Amino acid sequence: MASSNQRFLALDVFRGMTLCFMIIVNTAGSEQFSYAPLKHAAWHGFTPTDLVFPSFLFAVGNAMSFVMAKWVNLQQSQVLGKIFKRTFIIFLLGYLMYWFPFIGVNSEGHVALLPIANTRILGVLQRIALAYCIASLLIYYFKPKTAVIISIIILILYWPVMYFFGDASDPLSLTGNAGIKLDKWLMGEHHMYHGEGIAFDPEGWLSTLPAVANVVGGYVVGKFIQEKGKTYEGLAKLMLAGFGLLVIAYFWDLSFPINKKLWTSSFVLYTVGLDCIILSAVIYVIDFLGKTKWTYFFTVFGKNPLFIYLLSEIGATTLYIFHTEPRVSVYHWLYENIFKHAGLYFGSFLFAVSFMLVCWLVGYFLEKKKIYVRV
Repeated sequence: MASSNQRFLALDVFRGMTLCFMIIVNTAGSEQFSYAPLKHAAWHGFTPTDLVFPSFLFAVGNAMSFVMAKWVNLQQSQVLGKIFKRTFIIFLLGYLMYWFPFIGVNSEGHVALLPIANTRILGVLQRIALAYCIASLLIYYFKPKTAVIISIIILILYWPVMYFFGDASDPLSLTGNAGIKLDKWLMGEHHMYHGEGIAFDPEGWLSTLPAVANVVGGYVVGKFIQEKGKTYEGLAKLMLAGFGLLVIAYFWDLSFPINKKLWTSSFVLYTVGLDCIILSAVIYVIDFLGKTKWTYFFTVFGKNPLFIYLLSEIGATTLYIFHTEPRVSVYHWLYENIFKHAGLYFGSFLFAVSFMLVCWLVGYFLEKKKIYVRV
């Protein structure tokens, strides 16, 4: 019923849907006038946008279940070479993306290289790289079952670590959590994200550890789909597993709140549970109902995900760099003079969708040319 190609199609669609939504939420015409579901939760809590990044990690693990099967006959040095090379490249691309455009105007009015001392070290791609690396090593050196057990131990231990090493008054606060303390000690404030108004990195070192469980979860689900994905019973078990994780996450949330920016353990279980349900629904529509006409749009994204994500981030940054007049970037000019006429909120949404479609057209060109950028 479900061929290998179809299962790859479902994976591409799931990954493409994730990337499509990721670009939309990252490129609102105006952050102030963005619809609530397209914003991250302010702190504790959850919105649809909070599902995007963990879903991408889940998709990474899902893809690993197909790729790592090909490593059986390779020597250990070859496997480690592949893992560390991919980790380094993805991490470096993320670092360079935050350093872009590399040059700027200094205080003396001269064009100069942007100081590395102020470049953010961690970020989205960096977390993908690190979580992929740790998850790959766990799965390669241990059985998947052992990797799952280790992931569970990480999630359980992360809970007391956050409470005992954070501020006693409020260990899960923005300024008093254990993650911000570790990042300041390891990197210093100048290398951290400042989007929250202070130096705080939502992709920090400590919170990257529980993110490994999202990748491992994706791998286990991928293996399960390959073995049981042909049966209704298999998909029913996958959906029940997803529901079970949601229930556990709900009760854990009462003492360790769901929080994307801290990547809490309850957040991990909640997002993996949702991904299990969503992916099983995608597989059901594609593999069991045979409805595939709608999938092409998302497979364009799914076949070049990292490249298109990089393109979207660099493209948005470029629109901010160039100005139509003093203090008015091209990005804001487009929103104010074109999209805003459709309404403050709807115009902001249209801007994001239009930007996403431009990225899709680039992906469409690559797809037609059979160009797939592998990292």
